[in-house]
Amino acid sequence: MIYGYVRPLYNDLKSEAQLKALPDSCDVIFKEEHGSPKKRTQLEALLMELQAGDSILVQKMVALADTFHHLLELLKVCERDRVTIHFLSEEIRSDELLQMTLQDILVHVIQFQSDAIRQSTATGMEQARRRGKSIGRPKKSDENVKKAIAMYHDGFKLIDIKNETGISKSTLYRYLE
Repeated sequence: MIYGYVRPLYNDLKSEAQLKALPDSCDVIFKEEHGSPKKRTQLEALLMELQAGDSILVQKMVALADTFHHLLELLKVCERDRVTIHFLSEEIRSDELLQMTLQDILVHVIQFQSDAIRQSTATGMEQARRRGKSIGRPKKSDENVKKAIAMYHDGFKLIDIKNETGISKSTLYRYLE
């Protein structure tokens, strides 16, 4: 059997790009409803379904695993069960890893780590937004900005403006534009 697996990612929230990347030869596609690393019920269902000789197709490594450690665990399980994983974007098959050079492997590992960090950050920010927390640096008070602009036009030195209002040079210039 050929299984596909997709889940919402930071740059593909509805898994549309992943679904489009999977070939029509997939017999069954398992689709997670969320991008969180916890309670990946479809991944668990997929792993329970696998038999020797089966294949799993995923668009990217980060769609299958959340961390490098998780990826290694999945590779070991699939190797033990004689299941092949195809990472389409990376153009890697788990049964061909030994033929790759260390440099090629490291390029993919670094890209996976970057994708995993982006996925984790996007998930955390979305959870914070749902709890009503504001994201990003807090805005400077309008009174301090107005005072800094007035001091600038009155000829004060930038260091004096910063000490008086707490508005940095770059922030001041951004408001002046």
